[in-house]
Amino acid sequence: MTVWAEHAMPHLVAVPVLLPLLTAAAMLLLGGKRRSQAVLGGVSCIGGLLVGMALLRWVDASGATGAVAVYLPGNWSVPFGIVLAADRLSALMLVVTAILAVAAVTFAAARWDRAGVHFHTLFQIQLMGLNGAFLTADLFNLFVFFEVTLAASYGLLLHGSGPRRARAGLHYIAMNLLASSFFLVGVAMLYGVTGTLNMADMARKLPSIPAEDVGLLHAGASILGIAFLIKAAAWPLNFWLTRAYAAAGAPVAALFAVLTKVGVYSLLRIWTLMLRPQDKLDTPFAGEVLTLVGLATLALSAVGILTAQQPRRLAAFCIVISAGTLLAATGFSSAALLGGALYYLVASTLAAGALFLVAELIERSREAHDRLETLRDDEADFAPTYVVADVPRSPEQVEDEAPVGRVIAGPMAFLGLCFAGCALLVAGLPPMPGFLAKFAMLDPLMQLSGAVPATAWTMLVLLIVSGLLSTLAFSRAGVRFFWAPSGRPLPRLRIIETAPIAGLLLLMVALTVFAEPVLRFSRSAASSLLDPAPYIQAIMSAVPKSR
Repeated sequence: MTVWAEHAMPHLVAVPVLLPLLTAAAMLLLGGKRRSQAVLGGVSCIGGLLVGMALLRWVDASGATGAVAVYLPGNWSVPFGIVLAADRLSALMLVVTAILAVAAVTFAAARWDRAGVHFHTLFQIQLMGLNGAFLTADLFNLFVFFEVTLAASYGLLLHGSGPRRARAGLHYIAMNLLASSFFLVGVAMLYGVTGTLNMADMARKLPSIPAEDVGLLHAGASILGIAFLIKAAAWPLNFWLTRAYAAAGAPVAALFAVLTKVGVYSLLRIWTLMLRPQDKLDTPFAGEVLTLVGLATLALSAVGILTAQQPRRLAAFCIVISAGTLLAATGFSSAALLGGALYYLVASTLAAGALFLVAELIERSREAHDRLETLRDDEADFAPTYVVADVPRSPEQVEDEAPVGRVIAGPMAFLGLCFAGCALLVAGLPPMPGFLAKFAMLDPLMQLSGAVPATAWTMLVLLIVSGLLSTLAFSRAGVRFFWAPSGRPLPRLRIIETAPIAGLLLLMVALTVFAEPVLRFSRSAASSLLDPAPYIQAIMSAVPKSR
């Protein structure tokens, strides 16, 4: 049914889309067998991770340019048929999504999948939409996969019900419907100008656009860019994200950590292929706009994280900080800077997912403490009062009985260490990969300061200041959650809930130990993005298999 460009690895590129789709269909046949659905979902997510790792290894095995896997599902010739394509960036996003999916579906099996119906089915449908968005090579199917992802996310956001989720869900749905409307209008305008929806074919035709159509092209590109900025939670239309993500269930919010990156990914892909200036075509949605929007998002979210009083809102603001950093780095068109930003994308996304899971356990222990205090207050109203006479004690007795230090129980120690690890990751403190990623971006910014001094120096300062403000916010939260309380009942931690958190943090340690090969891969992915000719050639040269 399909051939790949230059190499053959039959049908594997379609598996990340087909596997969750077939899994969701099988779950519907299972009916209400929750345990069976949980096992099937976990196996499917692990299979998706293995497929993503196989694709990542394959696309990176062809030297500096890398390989591009092209799949024609309907066996139609390019640019008329649907096209799926995997390069370094696509494969990287597939692996990140699969890692978060495995962690989230494992955590959900403890209790969250019982809070409503069809949790695992919606989870798999969202995975299908995410993977499809990372693999598609034409704008219309990018829109389709966006809508599949959003439709599933509406159900997942409301999973567990409650007025808080309902209110946050209304804002979430309204903003994403607005973005989808912009998306559809922008795609229609670009199709009217270029006569194609295939991104590679569109990129090839842009330099030959007639002068009388350039204005319409600019308008369509700008509208499409606005749609992606809304989905990427860029300022000023990102007020919906913190409330929605904080209201979602913990495993849902953990997967949502990569959902916002779909907007960043799409903007990065479209911008490097079509919206950058080509020949004499002066595209108004230039790098300066992306950089300024990204810097504004980064600055305001760094200040906003100081206002967060709940651990889930801390995690939500971390996602916005990550999006602002990635958008700002994209606009500079520097392979070294973009490579560091892609490494930061991996670290920050996985850290935010782990933080959402940790936040659930922290808030659960606080809720148990509040219920216990209420019961104690009720009992105190009916308890008899006793008067105990003071017995004189010597200073030596008082000193012997005084506690030395403070013993932290095992569950709280685990949560505290996990929270501290997430804080180090998000704030970019050594020795975690967040620090290495920011350090990898600082050197290119120093080199760019001669060409674009204002924006380069601004981003450099904001990277440092955002880390400082994040450190302050997490330090304050750590004191409030772990040090100040006394007499709080110990949370009940289950292995199925703690294992995903520990796994994500151990993966962060691995990213630190193996930082050099990961940075090499991310820089190669950035170089391939900024030189899209091989990607375009691979897609346009794919031919259907003869019957």
